[in-house]
Amino acid sequence: MQVFEQSIQINASATAVEQCFTDLELMHRWLNPALRCDPVGEWSTHIGSRSRFIIQVPLLYPSLSSTVIEREPGLVVWEFKGFFWGRDRWECQPTERGTTLLNRFEFDIPNPIVRYGFNQFAANWTKQDMQAQLRRLKRVAEETYRATR
Repeated sequence: MQVFEQSIQINASATAVEQCFTDLELMHRWLNPALRCDPVGEWSTHIGSRSRFIIQVPLLYPSLSSTVIEREPGLVVWEFKGFFWGRDRWECQPTERGTTLLNRFEFDIPNPIVRYGFNQFAANWTKQDMQAQLRRLKRVAEETYRATR
């Protein structure tokens, strides 16, 4: 199992930050443009809700099926199955200055050829992209928070 974990301080309430990863429209504002999230049925982040994350790679369009397996205020955990298996945890921790957002992505790539390719060519890019996503989410959360005050 591989784990990529990072956090970011956001100058917004935990509610505003949570909205950024539970509202599909807001989510598409900070997700990597090469990644699309499509709900399976009606969009929701309730336990058991399903969605599909599709990587916009021409001709291939690899996808991951995901299911919400844990849900509390300020917390959503998606479980993925596809070309890799794992969990993506998003957790808000209120602070005096706003919210610390923790993102923990733990996964296994069962196919040894795909695992080798990922580790050689995509692991560092994935870590950098996850950090960039957090910076974009911070921007969206802070804009959303200011607009509601």
